[in-house]
Amino acid sequence: MKPKLSHRWDLDPREAARLQTRLASRVRPRGALPREPFLVAGCDASGSGRWAHGDERLVAAVIVFRFPGWEIVDAAWVSRPSPFPYVPGLLSFREAPLYAEVLSALTRPPDLLLCDGQGIAHPRGFGLAAHLGVLFDLQSVGVAKSRLVGEYREPGSRRGCATQLRAAGKVVGRVVRTRDCVKPLFVSPGHRISIDEAARAVLCMAGRYRLPEPTRLADQWVARLRRGETALPESSSS
Repeated sequence: MKPKLSHRWDLDPREAARLQTRLASRVRPRGALPREPFLVAGCDASGSGRWAHGDERLVAAVIVFRFPGWEIVDAAWVSRPSPFPYVPGLLSFREAPLYAEVLSALTRPPDLLLCDGQGIAHPRGFGLAAHLGVLFDLQSVGVAKSRLVGEYREPGSRRGCATQLRAAGKVVGRVVRTRDCVKPLFVSPGHRISIDEAARAVLCMAGRYRLPEPTRLADQWVARLRRGETALPESSSS
């Protein structure tokens, strides 16, 4: 799987923000989920927290599943020096270079990518999920644990309750309760999928846990990789 678009990554924060603004015009926040069965991937990354010491490393991983059924059909990961500090709103310049390498190594490209980050619910409408979606022309969804931009009403306490996330006068995502009485997730389209379909994807892929299985298991795998373990986790829904 190769990217359809490329650009420089060695930018300072101001240059990175300007590039996000330019590339945001390429985002297409519309479209439906693929017809089942399809391949869905979850991605996650984690750093050592040593950027200030000059020797921080990131681990980034992608796991591809067949949905429904949660059979793992492909997986890849990399560990690299952190290319960018943590700057709110510029997460993709820290993680996307590693994800681009991992996605390029896959032999079974996904039809849908779920990202631990924002889609269009972003100050410039171009979060991590949107960035990766545009780079690979891939249907993508941002699944964030916290809000970056926008206002919302708290959804009801039951699984499936959702409210609109609005920013700058428009709807940019959904605040979705994936389990009874747990904190909701902030879901927004990355590329080639609508807000409603992005929320539906996250809800139908979240089973016994708050996070949808693709990103939950990618998170588990990254934690194992950081400990020097390479074994893939098993889905609770398989």
